[in-house]
Amino acid sequence: MLLYLSKRLLLMVPLLLGITLISFVVIHLAPGEPTDMQTQLNPEVGVELQQRLRAQYDLDQPLMVQYGKWLGRLVRFDFGDSFSQDRRPVTAKIAERLPITILINVLSIGLILLVAVPIGIVSAVRRNSHFDRLTTIFVFIGFATPSFWLALLLMDFLGVRYGLFPIVGLKSLGYDYLSWSGQILDVLHHLVLPVFVSAFGGLAGFSRYMRANMLEVIRQDYILTARAKGLTEKAVIWKHALRNALLPVITILGLSVPGLIGGSVIFETIFAIPGMGKLFYDGVMMRDYPLIMGILVIGAVLTLVGNLLADLGYALADPRIRHS
Repeated sequence: MLLYLSKRLLLMVPLLLGITLISFVVIHLAPGEPTDMQTQLNPEVGVELQQRLRAQYDLDQPLMVQYGKWLGRLVRFDFGDSFSQDRRPVTAKIAERLPITILINVLSIGLILLVAVPIGIVSAVRRNSHFDRLTTIFVFIGFATPSFWLALLLMDFLGVRYGLFPIVGLKSLGYDYLSWSGQILDVLHHLVLPVFVSAFGGLAGFSRYMRANMLEVIRQDYILTARAKGLTEKAVIWKHALRNALLPVITILGLSVPGLIGGSVIFETIFAIPGMGKLFYDGVMMRDYPLIMGILVIGAVLTLVGNLLADLGYALADPRIRHS
């Protein structure tokens, strides 16, 4: 296991370099430059000032030279300074938004697993029952409902009309005057709608994955053998079938790791949440190359780590993989 883990970690280095190189080239091929935002809308800006701005951002140098300088900073774990007017370090900007996005997505994934896995198991065990048909309808609704429409609908009914939940931001006006427990409850109260919107589509998808995997597993011969030995149905399903049915779900969870920092532009914009999704969108619109690359690198690293965690999860869930 240690040898396998070492090989995978070493393989991540060239993969990460390839990802960063392709990303760096692609974002520079997009039309427009960071200097356009500062020069094109100002009639008093001349050609000389435009050239000085391009030189300040190293945009006057060949693309590979720019990539080499950026890679040299990356080796020192420095993403550089943002091209925005505040010129703040990219790491500082990401550090401000990252905890919010991680909190929302961890709560969302936790809600998905807590609800979708039992639903998928019960739907498979009670196939073609009323519960299975109801969950199938729920899945179709979940797949067909746009997240922005659901967010606006919940804001209208639960926020504006009935006033049950806040619809903007993460804190109330009197947040600073609350006790620490009151502040935690206030933040959680603000997160109810965003977390539900974020998890709604995943609930439908994960429950279907779990149902399909469980249906395939309970038809296997070793399940019939376990029942023939006199084991209770509860032990057969939750002890023997569940572990093998979780294998494809583990893969999906591993691929969900990058989403922990990616955020969602749609619900973060609608609910005015200062998360990573909104930060990335603003960076793309402003052609903020250091900020875009910083977020892409973190996403690439988490994607590679997610694949590795999925493989390790396979080994933990299936002893045959571990021994091989």
